[in-house]
Amino acid sequence: MMLSRWLIFLPTLLSLTLTPWSARANTESQTNNCPAMLGLPALDRIQRHQIANGETVESIAAQYELKPETLMGMNPPLQGGLAPVGTSIRIPPVDGIEVRVQPGQSWNDLEAIYKIPAAAIFDNNGCLVSPPLVVFVPGVIWSSTNPEGSGTVTSFVDPTLNPIPGYPLPVEAEPILRFGYTRLNSGSGEPKFHSGIDYKAAIGTPVLAGDNGVVVFAGDRGAYGNLIVINHAGGKQTRYAHLSEISVTLGEQIRQSQQIGRVGYSGNPDSTEPHLHFEVRATSEEGWVAENPEDFIRAQILGR
Repeated sequence: MMLSRWLIFLPTLLSLTLTPWSARANTESQTNNCPAMLGLPALDRIQRHQIANGETVESIAAQYELKPETLMGMNPPLQGGLAPVGTSIRIPPVDGIEVRVQPGQSWNDLEAIYKIPAAAIFDNNGCLVSPPLVVFVPGVIWSSTNPEGSGTVTSFVDPTLNPIPGYPLPVEAEPILRFGYTRLNSGSGEPKFHSGIDYKAAIGTPVLAGDNGVVVFAGDRGAYGNLIVINHAGGKQTRYAHLSEISVTLGEQIRQSQQIGRVGYSGNPDSTEPHLHFEVRATSEEGWVAENPEDFIRAQILGR
């Protein structure tokens, strides 16, 4: 069974999958270290399957829990609906399509074309600053009449139905870097996707859990520095990065507003001032996809 689908039913396995991925020969990916990803980029997790006698496109797709259209899109010899015996075909880790990127296209441009969140495409392709020449777009269904496919996922968790009831710091803090594409303090001036919010806070400030849940990661995580990941009910996850201190352990049940650590400056922060990097993610067949934390916190405030 594919790793991303295990995570939907067994969220505690996340602690096993938050491991550094083998960076491609690309300085952007090596610098970024793609801490959000569940292992290798999707195109680096392609499997090979040699078609045996009696197999069909449908039976092979069912074996890998994919749609037949996904296999057809990835393998032109299958596009007539036949499965030639002995043919070696490519099996992606999740449903989606492989597309060639036009010069100058951004992750946001791909979102506009395929109606799939830029964060999902970004996470599945190595978290590079700019899309590579060929990318895998998850959640898109190929068809013979529409080879570019159509998106099937636009939202994962409704923040109005499943808000973040607690604030991650003792008092409301100034956001110094928001979610989405922004110019980070890297000196390059090039826009880069930022998967959370950086809240300005002094080193040592207590960090609080946003909701009840279970700790699925607590430790050093490369660019994230000291990181805590908590899974919550409703397919929701929060992440707290660059900490100076971690005061919870793997598997621990956490209460909303419980202190879980302290603000620090570990790892490779995007903001130059001390801050808490806070993320909200939602589970999907594309993995744990970043959502805008402000939507979830604002939903709670409006619901009071």
